[in-house]
Amino acid sequence: MITEIVILAMIAAFLGLRLYSVLGRRSEHEEEVIPHRFERSDAPPQEDSTPRPVRQPVVLRAGDDRAPANEAGIRAIAAADQGFDLLGFLEGAKGAYGMVLEAFWKGDKDTLRELADDDVYDSFAGAIDAREEAGETLDNRLIRIEDASVRSAELDGRTARIAVLFVADIAAVTRDADGNVIAGSLDDAIESRDVWTFTRNVGASDPNWILDETDEG
Repeated sequence: MITEIVILAMIAAFLGLRLYSVLGRRSEHEEEVIPHRFERSDAPPQEDSTPRPVRQPVVLRAGDDRAPANEAGIRAIAAADQGFDLLGFLEGAKGAYGMVLEAFWKGDKDTLRELADDDVYDSFAGAIDAREEAGETLDNRLIRIEDASVRSAELDGRTARIAVLFVADIAAVTRDADGNVIAGSLDDAIESRDVWTFTRNVGASDPNWILDETDEG
């Protein structure tokens, strides 16, 4: 009986050694660390190529309470005149502003006749005549145009009308018949704020705008 127990113990010990030897080798291999998806790796991070949503700009439409008062007018003019470009218009308006001022200061009625409508031309021509009768001349200079922005815009039938606020620095000098300075100074520029309204028939082949009204800003 004792002999059988000893034999069984020896068999159990032998099987235990064999099992340990097998499991021991497997555990040695399984001790290697296997990186998981959420573990930090020493390798440099890969750039995420997943597209991010692009934030779309806010577009103000006519009738929107946030839209500027002139937004609907600008859109209406652009719809009626496919060649209309607001930035191009403002650049042209600045050029016209300088040309009209220079023509008025020099008494050039021919240029004013081309750039202004009848009412505005008559006003300029009357001031030029009064100045010449008094023997006075203007020695004014447009130093710079600080800003030109749309004050209002509308489409009345086929007539587009845009009012532009000009903020400019002007040096103004008035001389008498003998050339003496009687008012102003070329050394001190004065800020001028003028609102000029330009009009154009959007159906006309002539792309030029006409000065329709002048006012102080």
